[in-house]
Amino acid sequence: MAQLTIDDLRRILREAAGDVQDIDLDGDVMDLEFEAIGYDSLALLEAGSRIERAHGITLDDGLITEAATPRDLLTAVNEVLAEADAA
Repeated sequence: MAQLTIDDLRRILREAAGDVQDIDLDGDVMDLEFEAIGYDSLALLEAGSRIERAHGITLDDGLITEAATPRDLLTAVNEVLAEADAA
């Protein structure tokens, strides 16, 4: 079963929107709000598009923009991945 990891998400965020000044994405960011670590909804939508292409899935825009933290986004994406694997 394919899963998106925090390392995958870090890489995708950097590819989609670059590194945000003064934020260490390599630190413990799982429960920090995206807004607090400098990623807005546009950056998240771009990250979502990259996740979709990489994993061959479709993510609802609401799923992406409603995820407040990396943990929220990983949980939601991994649920979609699990459903896709089960289908």
